[in-house]
Amino acid sequence: MKLKRLFSILLVCLFSTNLIFSATACSKKSTETAGDEYSEEATEETTQEQTEAVEKVDVVDVTSKTRPFAISVNNVYPATTVQRGLNQAYLIYEIPVEGGQTRLLAFFKDVTDDLQVGTVRSARHNMLDYCFESDAIFVHFGGSDWAIEQINSTGIDDINGMYDSPFWRENPKNLATEHTAYTSTLKLLEFARDTKGFDLESDSAEDTLVFNYNVSDVDLSGMDGAISATTVSVTLGGAQTTTFTYDEATGQYLRANNGTAATDYGTGEQFSAENVIIQNVSYGYMSDNYCLDIYTVGSGTGYYVTNGVAVPINWSKSDRYSQTVYTYASTGEEIELSDGRTYVELHSPSFGLTIE
Repeated sequence: MKLKRLFSILLVCLFSTNLIFSATACSKKSTETAGDEYSEEATEETTQEQTEAVEKVDVVDVTSKTRPFAISVNNVYPATTVQRGLNQAYLIYEIPVEGGQTRLLAFFKDVTDDLQVGTVRSARHNMLDYCFESDAIFVHFGGSDWAIEQINSTGIDDINGMYDSPFWRENPKNLATEHTAYTSTLKLLEFARDTKGFDLESDSAEDTLVFNYNVSDVDLSGMDGAISATTVSVTLGGAQTTTFTYDEATGQYLRANNGTAATDYGTGEQFSAENVIIQNVSYGYMSDNYCLDIYTVGSGTGYYVTNGVAVPINWSKSDRYSQTVYTYASTGEEIELSDGRTYVELHSPSFGLTIE
């Protein structure tokens, strides 16, 4: 009887031990499986975060609804020798004006530094067409009669150096007074917010951006109609020829005005671009037979230049307030820009253009 009881006790002990080992093994296996799943999820999340970080466009925040400032910048000699801030713009239009000269319309968005920009010049009415495209706050120092009338009639948000405060004058080269006005992005931001009470955000990020950007360098070499573009020389009027020379080491096009390197007076850095768009336009004159009236609405042809290659493009704009759409001539698809600064050259085919 005692032996039988002892044997029963031994069986119970053995059974209990097996249960403990089995439970331990199962628990360990469950822990390892959960750990593996957590590790895989963590790895996927890390990879996704890294991918998103790598794919972020640098030249402008494409997710930001912040409205840009569009600043009318002097581009007549000798004011070109004291220009500042253009290499912090993400988009610049070179616009023909009277006298065979040009003026720059430079767009700045989400600039956190107190960047000095200038010299600031007067408005021309065609500048409004490109401000509307990006829902921009227009910054200028006075303007033609046509520009001031249309600023008032359209109600565009603007900051005018003739009456508003975020401007100052500097004259290190003893230039005429109209070549001496500067502003800064911080002063503009504070004035637009605190004094003017402008809305500083658009309804969407897309409303502030005319172009689509590719985080990688765009390679146009395999497209129909592609030609070499290491030098681009575009004449925009009798007194202005702008040249972009490709620097293969940096992937940048270095800008020159009438054969002279265009540099920042504050930093000495040469102005540059990753992308150059030649937009062929025609124009007439306003009723004074002096101010140009550029035909920005409609359609036309041009070239897109980046990374040493140019391809033919088409452009179209349905009305003054809509965004211009730029498409590849060979495919009809909307162009993508390389991640970098862009100059849009409004070029009349009656003047010279050389791409080589």
